[in-house]
Amino acid sequence: MNLATAALWLPTVNAALNTLATLLLAAGWIFIRRGNWRAHRATMIAAFTVSTVFLGCYLTYHALVGHVPFTGQGPVRMVYFAILLTHILLAVTVPVLAIAMFVLAARGRWDAHRRLGKITMPIWLYVSVTGVVIYLMLYQFYPGGPREPIMQEAATAAPA
Repeated sequence: MNLATAALWLPTVNAALNTLATLLLAAGWIFIRRGNWRAHRATMIAAFTVSTVFLGCYLTYHALVGHVPFTGQGPVRMVYFAILLTHILLAVTVPVLAIAMFVLAARGRWDAHRRLGKITMPIWLYVSVTGVVIYLMLYQFYPGGPREPIMQEAATAAPA
């Protein structure tokens, strides 16, 4: 895969994975509220798997492309950075919290699992939703930065 190809499709893949994780998390919460622990378990394993695939794609993208600057100006810039800062700070906690949830469930420590779930679920949902918001702001509403030259470079390098 070349840099231009990754710049074109990996951000959209990442947003789709975040959207899918959000839907799975919501479904898992609904399932457990209804007492369907088997469906809850399956959707939470799926959400963790999707989030893990997302992390791999995200790290691959940024290893290939590097930093992508936000080009919006004015008040929207402050909104973007407020969302980005809270997203990053909470995102670093999600893997630890999610793994802790799986460990508690595997050990049958349901009271502790429920207590931690009340903290983990909103954080994980926030991170998944704001990931999509960041994608929309960075690549759809205010595109630019190094992505444009990369795409132009790919167009000029493509055989006719």
